[in-house]
Amino acid sequence: MSLTVLITGAGSGFGRLTAFDLARAGHRVIAGVQIWPQAWELRQAAEREGLQLEVIKLDLLNEIDVAHALTYEIDVLFNNAGVAHSGTLTDIPMSLVRANFETNVFAALELTKRFLPAMVARGSGRVVFNSSDAGLQTPPFGGAYSATKYAIEAIAATMREELKPKGIAVATVQPGFYLTGFNDTALEASTYWYDPEKALLPGWEPPYTLQGQEDPQVMVDVIVTVLTGENPKYRNVYPPAMEKEVREAQEAEWNVTV
Repeated sequence: MSLTVLITGAGSGFGRLTAFDLARAGHRVIAGVQIWPQAWELRQAAEREGLQLEVIKLDLLNEIDVAHALTYEIDVLFNNAGVAHSGTLTDIPMSLVRANFETNVFAALELTKRFLPAMVARGSGRVVFNSSDAGLQTPPFGGAYSATKYAIEAIAATMREELKPKGIAVATVQPGFYLTGFNDTALEASTYWYDPEKALLPGWEPPYTLQGQEDPQVMVDVIVTVLTGENPKYRNVYPPAMEKEVREAQEAEWNVTV
């Protein structure tokens, strides 16, 4: 069955790859991107591959963009858009912490809430949140980003139970360490504000391309099955090695001393 899927943050990374794979499978994809140049580029890329994509400008912090997105009737909402401002919590500017929460948490929650009335009215729909392994364990230097993903975990789990009686499925995906550029640019961006003369703790040192990142396509394959409902699992940490790491980290928290 063909579905209409709205993807936020489709200009790059998981959003872009997922949009292309869904389109190849015959689904109607509304691909939301943050800025107009991304819209033009994504349309050109889709055309080169012979794919039908409906690309819209969807800056989640722009009310005009959000109002336009709400004119679409969708079966599935994939809350994928996100930003990552890295740095130690002792030193990262509060403006960047707030920026993380505005996009990753508040904007995603508001967009979901505004699509829900139509889903509830017809008694069907699916909402998928792109969380992270960092929403289940806390890596140093990523506390601000991790905090937003912990919040998403709480929001998704609550909505899952609240909306189940209304026929709406809520699921999460938790990508591990994948080479999309997201991790590397988050680290490099921290150097723009970091001041070693004022900082309490050391900042990130080059290189910014982290070792050990995997091909994102394997995660995209999982995401597609969650969006289409082929995979009914609520939580989807991938790859399996990352799920094992997360489970061990959560268990270890019970025995940590300070």
